[in-house]
Amino acid sequence: MDLPQGLVTVYLLLVSLAQCQHYYLLRPIPSDTLPLLELKEDPDPIYDPRERDLNETELRSALGDFDSRFLSVNPPQDRYTGNEDLEELDLQQQNPTGMMPKDIKNLDFDAQWGKKRKASKKLKRRLQMWLWSYSFCPVLYAWNDLGARFWPRFVRAGSCYSKRSCSVPEGMVCKPAKSTHITLLRWRCVQRRGALKCAWIPVQYPIITECKCSCAN
Repeated sequence: MDLPQGLVTVYLLLVSLAQCQHYYLLRPIPSDTLPLLELKEDPDPIYDPRERDLNETELRSALGDFDSRFLSVNPPQDRYTGNEDLEELDLQQQNPTGMMPKDIKNLDFDAQWGKKRKASKKLKRRLQMWLWSYSFCPVLYAWNDLGARFWPRFVRAGSCYSKRSCSVPEGMVCKPAKSTHITLLRWRCVQRRGALKCAWIPVQYPIITECKCSCAN
């Protein structure tokens, strides 16, 4: 949704005079633990589960809730399934989803422009939509292969769009703001009395569910 050059100029003046930059400065501070760092595994195959340890019926029973939106036993055909609406994000987000943030909805766009006058409702709406589109931070999902020592080994993890700044002026970026946890089974091996003992244990795996425009540092 590109604005004419004149509207862009008006918008930048309104941002300055109406002091709406506080909208960016009050964004929630994201978690420093997301996204997860890549796990370094011991490459020795002795620590891998054997075929008899991969009985799907038994593993499903041990896991309990199996959320197929985020979990898959077999490799998904399309690693980026679910991002069809985000292919054009290199340009500018045109249709942000959900409800317009209150910070944008309540912005006061009335400012002095030569003579004192108020911006029309139509102009205010266009500026609000432009600002919302520009600062919108979608969650991008991709299927990740965690390896043979996790079951199920394929997890649909989220990340924040980071190909451009989400603020005017530039400098702020999309960062994780909220997350949830799903349960996986982890193949864990320990040495006990000179013998290697291995078993599946439940572990919690965080998934990013919301991204917001935040300070880069």
